[in-house]
Amino acid sequence: MLQDALKISVLASGSTGNALYIESEKERLLIDAGLSGKKIKSLMEKIGRAPEDLDGVLITHEHRDHTKGVGVLARKYHLPVYANRATWENMQSIVGKIPLDQCFDFEMGKTKTFGDLDVESFGVSHDAAAAQFYRINHHDHSFVVMTDTGYCSDKTKGIIQGADGYLIESNHDLGMLRMGKYPWSLKQRILGDRGHLSNEDSAIVMSEVMDRHTKKIFLGHLSQENNLKELARMTMTDTLNALDIHVGEDVFIYDTDPNEATPLVEI
Repeated sequence: MLQDALKISVLASGSTGNALYIESEKERLLIDAGLSGKKIKSLMEKIGRAPEDLDGVLITHEHRDHTKGVGVLARKYHLPVYANRATWENMQSIVGKIPLDQCFDFEMGKTKTFGDLDVESFGVSHDAAAAQFYRINHHDHSFVVMTDTGYCSDKTKGIIQGADGYLIESNHDLGMLRMGKYPWSLKQRILGDRGHLSNEDSAIVMSEVMDRHTKKIFLGHLSQENNLKELARMTMTDTLNALDIHVGEDVFIYDTDPNEATPLVEI
């Protein structure tokens, strides 16, 4: 590993569960744990890592597909868990009792240092108590995680500008969602300002925030009902290529999966 590099694996991403593993030379963190503890352990083993090696778990928001395995992992492996106060209050029924000396506040809009990583939290527009995502900075490299938001504000775009890599939401294809079997109330929620980014939204956001440093884009939180990996990738590719950003040369796009970890990739 290069001295200033990060390594990441999207262990799982989708409406059935989300977890991302990130490491530097000194620190190993999990962002969200929305699958069973057993499944997360299995996914980590696929990339040659283990839960007992983790230094902590960062939570984005209380929804079950981001918190299902938090309590089990924290208790079994004695892991510190970080979330803002509103998220702590709203995820108690899912995560159960975690020893107080393993529970830490991570206030929205603040930066915390974890070993050789500086992690900046930022708020997003989602139908949770206080959803926040993270920009992980390590020397001259950075990686952004943002997978549940109805839109990306100018303030947020400023925070996530110019990262080396991104895990960005590409939740649904607009046509598939509108013509699909979901009830209208659920479609309205997904399409609303506190819902999820479409393939088109995601591509536009990336075109506005990426720069010459950006080399890797992971497309996350794809709906299994209202999207296809091929559609998400094609929408992102066509949008960037139209701006003379050559996918496969200037930047690389990676699929994610709700059940399979991506290979450990250097950022």
